[in-house]
Amino acid sequence: MVEFKTLKSKEVKFGRNSFIEISKRKVVTPVGANEFVAISRGYYLPDETKRWRASIALPNEKDKREKIAELIKSF
Repeated sequence: MVEFKTLKSKEVKFGRNSFIEISKRKVVTPVGANEFVAISRGYYLPDETKRWRASIALPNEKDKREKIAELIKSF
């Protein structure tokens, strides 16, 4: 059985009802655990419930995250 845990989460709202969520997550499996950073795009329903459209997982290594951040800033 695989279990996902959200350790920390921040949100950036944009447009009328859209958001990007950056979260630190942990996946636990019978053979071990691993942490990663997830970037998810979503939107709010009229009742303020969140729905997600897409997500990407980034490596947990600091040097890799810094390189990805540099590339994003350069655009």
